[in-house]
Amino acid sequence: MARVLIVGAGVTGSLCAALLRRQTSRPLYLAVWDKAEDSGGRMTTASSPHNPQCTADLGAQYITCTPHYAKKHQRFYDELLAHGILRPLTSPIEGMVMKEGDCNFVATQGISSIIKHYLKESGAEVYFRHRVTQINLRNDKWEVSKQTGPPEQFDLIVLTMPVPQILQLQGDIANLISECQRQQLEAVSYSSRYALGLFYEAGTKIDVPWAGQYITSNPCIRFVSIDNKKRNIESSEIGPSLVIHTTVPFGVTYLEHSIEDVQELIFQQLENILPGLPQPIATKCQKWRHSQVPSAGVILGCGKSPWMTATGFPI
Repeated sequence: MARVLIVGAGVTGSLCAALLRRQTSRPLYLAVWDKAEDSGGRMTTASSPHNPQCTADLGAQYITCTPHYAKKHQRFYDELLAHGILRPLTSPIEGMVMKEGDCNFVATQGISSIIKHYLKESGAEVYFRHRVTQINLRNDKWEVSKQTGPPEQFDLIVLTMPVPQILQLQGDIANLISECQRQQLEAVSYSSRYALGLFYEAGTKIDVPWAGQYITSNPCIRFVSIDNKKRNIESSEIGPSLVIHTTVPFGVTYLEHSIEDVQELIFQQLENILPGLPQPIATKCQKWRHSQVPSAGVILGCGKSPWMTATGFPI
């Protein structure tokens, strides 16, 4: 039985796992490793510690289907719509730039539900807190070492994490990348930003006319979303959640600062945009060291799904 390892439990890794399972008739052991504590990658959904039904998308906010990919990969969208995972975005997003023919979707159960759907379909064994450190060739097998635990061997490895993380891997894999390829890979650059999720008690009102708003005049905040309103979820038993994405310059400037300091700075700027907000009962601040790809260099290893544009890391 062939043993296949996919490194990265984001949209690329999960979809790759599902497609491998669909298109392979021979027996296959399929594993997915991720260094994080849950699946999603840059399509992560966080839950309130007080109520797991109160969630906030800390990564991509909605899915944009362009005319080109709508035609090329309609089956994927049809599948997700049929399962109720996606539905058309109908809530007002102020400042959204719409191109002719584009169609936007939201994930009703949070953006990470797309990843969870494909991981479940793949039947893969999914392991979290598995940070790959070395990949070596041993007797025609790939021996993969992780930060903790013994190494394991596989016949095939698919790497879907960001390019800088691939270039940090030790072992024989470093010798497989030519100097020309390494230069191309090093040309891939990422923007950085923070996302802050705020969770509120049931019955809390955030009285704004929009579900999301792009901000153009603030040095810190680029996007604000009332997450439950964005997904048309109204419940007397589940409190609202609010998501703030910072600008890239702010993210770069404060990339190495403590989460506590960054969160306080975001709160200060948020007061200027939404004065008088009630006090949240829980917060979750996420650092996106590798956000969007402003300079791709090459396609290999960029961790970008070939059929889906995930929006919500606004430039």
